[in-house]
Amino acid sequence: MIGYVTLGSNDLPRASAFYDALLGEMGAKRLMDFGRFILWGTGMTSPGVAVCKPFNDDAATNGNGMMVALACATREDVDRLYAKAIALGATDEGKPGERGPHFYAGYFRDLDGNKLNFFKAG
Repeated sequence: MIGYVTLGSNDLPRASAFYDALLGEMGAKRLMDFGRFILWGTGMTSPGVAVCKPFNDDAATNGNGMMVALACATREDVDRLYAKAIALGATDEGKPGERGPHFYAGYFRDLDGNKLNFFKAG
């Protein structure tokens, strides 16, 4: 159902370097790059993550309660990718661990303050 999620950035070169390194660990690559909008994914028929400079040229802000959740194949992938995000300068919003029955996740904020997580369900 979800095609892609877009996150705003006030520093697109910094954000794109962060996501090149982080999402590359998941096998994603840049599928589109229009200068103000960059989309990463594993293919055009799979969900992706995009970063953009807002179209109206106002400052990008992050929404309270808004979050992007990225599915992982294993708990080890959650741990590894969360650690990679932190190493790339992300801030901790909840270290990887059990969040309920059959749900393991680690939460972080990217360089622009957008909240994301890596999770393994099941």
